Order: sequence, then structure tokens, then C-alpha cells
Amino acid sequence: MTNTLLLFALVSAASAFHLSEQGKVAHNKVYSIKEYYQRLQIFTDNKRRIDKHNEGNHSFTMGLNQFSDMTFGEFQKSFLLSEPQNCSATKGNYLSSNGPHPDAIDWRKKGNYLTPVKNQQGCGSCWTFSTTGCLEAVTAIAKGKLIPLSEQQLVDCAQDFNNHGCNGGLPSQAFEYIMYSKGLMTEDDYPYKAFEDTCKYKPELAAAFVKEVMNITAYDEMGMLCL
Repeated sequence: MTNTLLLFALVSAASAFHLSEQGKVAHNKVYSIKEYYQRLQIFTDNKRRIDKHNEGNHSFTMGLNQFSDMTFGEFQKSFLLSEPQNCSATKGNYLSSNGPHPDAIDWRKKGNYLTPVKNQQGCGSCWTFSTTGCLEAVTAIAKGKLIPLSEQQLVDCAQDFNNHGCNGGLPSQAFEYIMYSKGLMTEDDYPYKAFEDTCKYKPELAAAFVKEVMNITAYDEMGMLCL
């Protein structure tokens, strides 16, 4: 009976893996016969982990995606920074902010302030997406219009602020670049390529701006309220 259940589980996972063939092609993945079965085993393990998580009582669900045939070690090597980076944002003066302040706020429920989830692909540019996501939301809150901003401009142009394109960077340093360069272009005007290229920034097309950059001590909520 146990062997039958195990075989059924493997067949089910193989079926799901087969159904993801279309996605595999879309993500430019081509396997040899040997690697196919290695990826199938990894996929099976990940699917089992996803199913177990979704059976529990959690605030979020997990699902299959283009990374489901990768081990965490492979994902970490390709998409996560291997070493911590020092934050070097310039100091600034806190701006007073009068209360009262809510205990929590969910901007997803307040209006159109957040862009959809984006995909950095095989480029280590997570720092650019953190930067644009923040600036997109703040600009939308201030001006009432949500405009997707250019990660590619940061990948191509922010090296003088100790950023390294597809090899990592920091949002604080990206904000400094935007401040000194006097703006960030839109995604439409400077689309994402997922690789580093020559800088094509045009200040006259800048759509979002940064006036000042400052650091907040980790977990200092009162410091955040003072902004």
C-alpha cells in the first residue's frame, strides 16, 4: 500500500511537471534526459513542501513557478546576495510629522498605490525593484497617479554610487543616485532588459524625484513616524 501511494505521488508530481512544460519553454529551460529526471525530483520535493504548507493555517499560500525545479541553494546562488552590504545613505534632518498615527496600514486597500509583482529574471537587480517599488508608491500617494518606474536606469547608470548593476546594490545608494541625477524615468521610457547596458538616462524625461536620503535605525518605528 505504501509503495502504491508513493508511486501515485510521484506520478502526480510528474504530471504537474509535465503540465509545466509550456512554462519551461517560456522561461528558456532546455534539459537533457538525465537532467530532466534530476529536475523532476527537485520539482517533486518542492511541490510536496508547497502542498504541506498550503494544508496548514497560514496568512499566505505557496504555488509553483519558474523556480520550482531549482534547489534553494541554486536559487540563492543565482538571485540572492552572498554577502551583506553596508548602507551608506547620507544623513538628513528628520521632518516632523503630527499624529495620531494608525497602528497599521495596508496601502493595497487604500487605492491604486502599488504596481503588480515584477520579475528581475536572471539579473541580481533586486535592489532596483526595492527602490522603484518604494518611489512608485510614495509618488502615487503624493500625486494620485501610479506610474511604473525604470529599474533598468538604475542597473545601467547608478554605478558611481557603489551599485553594481546585475551584481547587486542598495536602495539607499540608489536613492542617492536619483537625488543627485535629478530623477528617474518611467518603465515605458526606459524598459527593463535584465542585463547591464550603457546608461541612456534623459533628465528631461524624469518622472519621479528624491529630495533627501536618510537612514533609519533598524526596528525604530518612532524614527519612521518622524519622517
